[in-house]
Amino acid sequence: MARLLPGTRALRTLEAAARHLNFTRAADELGLTPAAVS
Repeated sequence: MARLLPGTRALRTLEAAARHLNFTRAADELGLTPAAVS
């Protein structure tokens, strides 16, 4: 059974959200909408 790993974009998004503890700030940093981060 193959395991699927999250892509680098997803990992970058998770890291930014964890570092900022705020979806809006993480979204601003990544150039995404807060909804895309959450």
